[in-house]
Parts: sequence; structure tokens; C-alpha cells
Amino acid sequence: MKHAYLVAGCIAAAAAVAVRSHAQAPPEAHAKHEWDYGREHGPAHWGEIKPEFAACAAGHHQSPIDIQATEKADLPPIQFDYKDSPLHIVDNGHTVQVTYEAGSSILVGDHRYALKQFHFHHPSEEKVHGKRYALSLHLVHADADGRLAVVAVLLDPGAENPQVLDLWRHLPKEKEHEELAKGITVNAAKLLPAERGYYTFEGSLTTPPCSENVTWLVLKQPLAVSTGEIDRFAKVYPDDARPSQPIGDRVVQETR
Repeated sequence: MKHAYLVAGCIAAAAAVAVRSHAQAPPEAHAKHEWDYGREHGPAHWGEIKPEFAACAAGHHQSPIDIQATEKADLPPIQFDYKDSPLHIVDNGHTVQVTYEAGSSILVGDHRYALKQFHFHHPSEEKVHGKRYALSLHLVHADADGRLAVVAVLLDPGAENPQVLDLWRHLPKEKEHEELAKGITVNAAKLLPAERGYYTFEGSLTTPPCSENVTWLVLKQPLAVSTGEIDRFAKVYPDDARPSQPIGDRVVQETR
């Protein structure tokens, strides 16, 4: 996984700032979105909207991708250290996002990344051998230098997930509003499948500014959620998934 750590610090740091500011922006900042998932300001036009979004069109290591050919490798396990966090949930106009309290992290080899936030996409942004899943969950992490690692969890119809159900109970009633649920906590560990094998590759943020050199860790085993839970999110966001991007010269590695 050596290539996953050779990230461009300055670009990824800018990406980290973008992720944090997006998570913390006040409601009035979202009053008029510069980009969306429609025709006029959608993924096909993100790179044209402003110079800061140029990578969305000109980048060579964009995400998401359709994971096809892979190389099996002796990759280090992802060691998850997720703790309870007060539930801060926001509908930011692009997705439903939970901002996470400091103190939770992952360790990949000798590299630690702190969990900053997680959010959902419908349908899944990642594909595996052409299959697109009902939802995907992105757990966004940053290291001390601002370099990003995103753990992607693929969600498929099945049994009800109590943690997802609890999140949906506290969805903000209006877009652009954050819900601070007093006395309610969330633990991202409850949103992970039992098996933690993964695919990894170099990529980008899947939303503007599409900054590249993000380490992607896509868990191979899907997590079950109920059709009702899927439908609940789909009512709010029928389609907030960026289409698959060219893989180019990248190699996707896979745990044995």
C-alpha cells in the first residue's frame, strides 16, 4: 500500500480544509449552491463552475471508480478505534452528514487518521465489477498533516440497521439545518461490516473541489440496511452520486 501514502500534502491539506469548512458552514452559506447533481450544475459541469473546481474535469485520479481488475497484496488491516460521539447531523443540501467529535480514528500500518465526519450517497458512488449498491457511506478521516483517507462502506438491502434507523429519526426537518440531538450519541463502529477486508487506490474527493491524492479504502463486505431505511434517504436525495471516473494508470490493490 506504499502508493497510498505517497500523497501530495499540499493538495490533500486543501482538500481537508474543504471538507472541514463544508461540514461547518452555517446554513446561510448554502443558500445558493454553486454545484449540485442536476444537469446545469451537475457532475458533467463541475470543472467549469470555478477555477478551484478544475480538477473535477482535468484530474487524472478522480473518484469514484468501478473497481474491476485488482492486485491482491499483503495490506495492513484497518484498525478502527471509533468511540461514541454526540449526534450532530446536518442536511447540507448535498447529503446527510454527521460531524464527529475528536477522539476517534483509524490506524493503517503505522499511519493514523482522525475521523472527521461521515455522510451518505444514493445510490452508491463506488461500483464493484459493475455492480452499484443501494447506498454508500463515506467515513472521512484526516491525519495530522491534513492528508485524507476515506473508508467507503457499501450498503445493500437486508436486515434493519439500528444505528441507521436512529440517524434517520433525527434527520433535520429542513434542508440546510443541523440537528443537535441532546443526550443522543452515535458510534460509527455500528456502521461497519463484520469483515474488514478492503480495496485501496489513490483518488479524489467525489464532490467539488475534487482534490486528488485521497487514500480510498473500500470495504469488500457490504453492510445490510432495510429497504425502508434506503427509501427514507432516497426521499431526501434521490440521486447524489457522482458517476464513475476513468481508472487511468492506477492500480487497485486488494487484501488477500
